[in-house]
Amino acid sequence: MAKVGVIGVGKWGINHLKSLKEIKCDLVGISDVDVKKRDVARQYGVDFFDDYHKMLGEVDAVTVTTPTDLHYKVVYDCLQAGKHVLVEKPIAESSKLSCKLVEFAQSNDLVLSVGYLYRFNNAILRLKEILPEIGRIQYVTGRYMHSTKPPRRDSGVMLNLGIHVFDILNFMTGRIPNSLYASKKNLLSPVFEDSASIQLNYDDFFATIELSCMHPEKARDIWVIGDKETVYVDFFSQILKRFPLRVTYDAVERRDMVEEKIIVNEPLRDELKYFVDLVGKKNIDLDMNIGKENYYTTRICELCLQSAEKKKEVVVK
Repeated sequence: MAKVGVIGVGKWGINHLKSLKEIKCDLVGISDVDVKKRDVARQYGVDFFDDYHKMLGEVDAVTVTTPTDLHYKVVYDCLQAGKHVLVEKPIAESSKLSCKLVEFAQSNDLVLSVGYLYRFNNAILRLKEILPEIGRIQYVTGRYMHSTKPPRRDSGVMLNLGIHVFDILNFMTGRIPNSLYASKKNLLSPVFEDSASIQLNYDDFFATIELSCMHPEKARDIWVIGDKETVYVDFFSQILKRFPLRVTYDAVERRDMVEEKIIVNEPLRDELKYFVDLVGKKNIDLDMNIGKENYYTTRICELCLQSAEKKKEVVVK
């Protein structure tokens, strides 16, 4: 059974602890620079380490939930110590650094997974499954508005929120955009954008994404319009609705909307179980969350920021 530790015990680190307690692994300890988190360790019956280097000798694998600007150093140190890693997105602050970590992990036969939670959301998995049935994609619209919590202080909405939507599109279609155009607003911070609108252009369809931590509504959803059918997915409730609809200049062919009953799962728990199984070589042939997907999502975020600054379309490469 894999021995696992958690590095960084903020709110999301606590969520990792709760989920790891529910799956088959040996949860050894937690590490945080805040010594007051020793109480959390007592609560979960695990050891506490004020320096993650001290914990590495006790574990086979770690999950990293530190602030984004610390990811690269922490992940590199863990990989160098021969430990398998699951790190919250993004792996690092740049696609170049992310690529270095992925290559290092691969060359040393180590698992490096990234916290792209929606790859484990049952409604997203169902959307990916039925995508061939809706016909050719005409366009996609998506929203990721995070209005009920204070904005993050280490990244803007593109790297914090948009990266999830970009990964869903990459995962769902198996494709990356050819070019993109982005606009952004910086009301709260001169450094990090708090709202953005992005158009991703593919060969035969486009996707328009709205991101905001300023909107009064908290929403995370997507519409996929095909030439045979339109599908709506709400990431929160894991609801999937199918709208059979064919439009021509002669008539509109309609059938009743069908709301599929998706079994609501706990994506974080499933993501962590997948990681622990990878470490134990139980599903090593699966190609769902092994780090390399992070390069393109982070690269798209970087290009979105470039586009917004230059106010021009940029090519994805």
